[in-house]
Amino acid sequence: MTKQQETGTITGTRDKDYNLIWFVEASLENALRLDTFIQDAERAGDTELVEFFRKAQADSRKGGRMGKELLANRLAQSNM
Repeated sequence: MTKQQETGTITGTRDKDYNLIWFVEASLENALRLDTFIQDAERAGDTELVEFFRKAQADSRKGGRMGKELLANRLAQSNM
């Protein structure tokens, strides 16, 4: 079975735009999920894992923030 590539004809959203929206959602979802992982590691007393997950969470938040800024700028430009 071959994978069909979406070029905007099905969703009405071009790949690059969809990819940016997906990235923002995935980054923020990951930040939320990592909060559970941090709590689990804290309960287990694993400080190394806590710090690892906190860094990963900060990176996910940063990616989400940067993606939201880029998306907002592009939406503002499209309204001009």
